[in-house]
Amino acid sequence: MKNIRIIPRLDIKGPNVVKGIHTEGLRVVGEPIKLAEKYYRDGADEIVYMDIVASLYQRNLDFDLLRSVASEIFIPLTVGGGIRSIHDINNALRAGADKVAINTYALGHPEFLKEAVRTFGAQCIVLSVEAKKINPNSWEAYTDGGREKTGINAVDWIHQAVSQGVGEVFITSIDADGTRKGFDRELAQAVSSVAVPVIIHGGANSPSSFLDILRDCKPDAVAASSIFHYGVATIKQVKKYLAKNNISVRLK
Repeated sequence: MKNIRIIPRLDIKGPNVVKGIHTEGLRVVGEPIKLAEKYYRDGADEIVYMDIVASLYQRNLDFDLLRSVASEIFIPLTVGGGIRSIHDINNALRAGADKVAINTYALGHPEFLKEAVRTFGAQCIVLSVEAKKINPNSWEAYTDGGREKTGINAVDWIHQAVSQGVGEVFITSIDADGTRKGFDRELAQAVSSVAVPVIIHGGANSPSSFLDILRDCKPDAVAASSIFHYGVATIKQVKKYLAKNNISVRLK
């Protein structure tokens, strides 16, 4: 049985890791290098590193900061924010990323995903989706760190992007993000049939919330931020709890 991956997410703004609620009201929670190393040592399977204002400000990632973070960890690192060209992807990989997540630019240029997959391989390209519920069983895709509406159905967009060849989908529920009220089961269920690995993010409040979403919706991985940043639970505690409940995870 394949191990379920437990993934901390670092939202980067300038030199800091920040965290908000519903992607707003950002609060500084730490330094990228220190938190990445902490989570690596605590047993994270991967780390997601998102510059949440790069697209909003139309600028590139801070590749020097990314390089410093990558040098301290020895697990896969998925990096996103401000990716608008093949050159940007190449720079992120050269700075230490293992996978590159694309959201804002891809929504306006879907063909870019196919070009990225053709150049770097499906295993390297992740679709990042920020989704907000607008009607029963309907979610809208947002861009620019969860700030801008697109009018695009998020689930339809995911299936379109998968048809372009992306190797993985990282989906954040804007409604659940930072609330610590549990994962968005309806959204997770709506994307459960996607033909590539899916990572669910937003709303973790306890080790049992991980178990609930894994049993109910069977994602390939679960990501969280607030629960780890604020010390509600550690990655090790979450994994031990899951293992006791017959969920296959990698334990050190």
